[in-house]
Amino acid sequence: MIRFGTGGWRGIIGKDFIYDNIRKAAQGLAEMILEENQQDKPVMVGFDRRFLSFDAARWIAETLCSQGISVWFMKRTAPTPLVMHTVKTKGLFYGVQVTASHNPPAYNGIKLIVQGGRDAPEETTKRLEEHVERAVKEGREPGSIPFSLAEEKGLVTYLKNPFNDFIDDIQSRIRMDVIRERGLRILFDPMYGSGAYPLMVLLYSARCTVDHIHFERDAYFGGHLPAPSEMSLFELRQKVTKQGYDLGIAFDGDGDRLGIIDSNGRYMTANEILVLLYYYLHEYKGWSGPVVRNMSTTHMLDRLAESFGEKCYEVPVGFKHISGKLDEVDAVLGGESSGGLTVRGHIPGKDSVYAAALFVEAICALNKSPSQIMDSLYARLGSHAMAEESLPLPAGGKDTVYRDLMERRNLPDFGTPIDRVAYLDGCKVYFTEGSFAVCRFSGTEPLVRLCAEAKDEKLAKEYVRRFMDHIGALVKR
Repeated sequence: MIRFGTGGWRGIIGKDFIYDNIRKAAQGLAEMILEENQQDKPVMVGFDRRFLSFDAARWIAETLCSQGISVWFMKRTAPTPLVMHTVKTKGLFYGVQVTASHNPPAYNGIKLIVQGGRDAPEETTKRLEEHVERAVKEGREPGSIPFSLAEEKGLVTYLKNPFNDFIDDIQSRIRMDVIRERGLRILFDPMYGSGAYPLMVLLYSARCTVDHIHFERDAYFGGHLPAPSEMSLFELRQKVTKQGYDLGIAFDGDGDRLGIIDSNGRYMTANEILVLLYYYLHEYKGWSGPVVRNMSTTHMLDRLAESFGEKCYEVPVGFKHISGKLDEVDAVLGGESSGGLTVRGHIPGKDSVYAAALFVEAICALNKSPSQIMDSLYARLGSHAMAEESLPLPAGGKDTVYRDLMERRNLPDFGTPIDRVAYLDGCKVYFTEGSFAVCRFSGTEPLVRLCAEAKDEKLAKEYVRRFMDHIGALVKR
């Protein structure tokens, strides 16, 4: 079964993410392109540093080329935002990135990118899935042509250097002069991922002193989850504080999620990064407009937007919803609590390279540390603390939980008056005092994801615990 979730199709290497399935997905894409009569433009194919990514990218190219569809192939690993940027700026209909983003090393996957450089909408991935299923039912094997022969025929070509356009575009949007004046010392942790090179070029160009850790390729990410969470950035935090850096910056495995460590060792949450950047763009760069967040992201953005006389829009989880709403309402930026964000005028997908450069500009322009900026915003908007947990589900567990929460609409007793409950994407409980709790199913793993925000961490954790106890009792029956 090939199913595209919120971040693409992902599977365990050797079990789901295998040669046959990869070629089936590519054949489905080829048939969809031919059906749409869009074969006159090439498909951009990129890959990250994960195990099997390069090979999978070649298998995809071989299948596309066997159907007469040309491919622009990356010569080196690339972050996902670069592939999205190329699809957008070159006016392509489709792009493919082989990545499992922040998932564990045992996973890999395929991310489909559509015209404009955005995440493929659900209707597009559904059609691709239908093409795959039809071919399987009819017993049709995916086509293939040797990669070397596709090169000889001119079906596989290479862009001269797509990194140049990507980096130059970001540099044109950043106040490099402001950053040069500060002369920051930065420690960068790309977490062995593919986002390492572009940010280094930008920071060096801005005359920052930059050192790095976990810069080399490691397909297993040092045996850790390649996500810039507080727990995974322990080493970065230790080195930033002990060696006197002004800032620590971290990316996830494919360079579309951002993590920040302040000079005092404070981990800046993805929610805080969003709030800080919206504040800077609106108040100091004069960008008027609303902000967009998903249902699991801080309501501090709502209060900040309200203080500006603007609106905060809530959308389901899945970055395609954020970018779609951003375009619809011409928002300043949109983002999610898992570390991805997009800014008006740039690509409509997540880009940690641009976000990191913009964050550096913000603290240089404001001449304050991230902690100082956020503490002033907390004083202005009130305290907001978030707690998050992921609960593995046994076989059949998802159906059990879905029936109880989504169909019967049973809720745990939270001990707090409830204002309303939304079932747009999972279950979100809004409490009368302004906090919330969310339970939703992961789109890429057999997990239920839980989060809550409240006035303090203790209360947020209590909301999550009550959801966990309720679900735990269901799946153990």
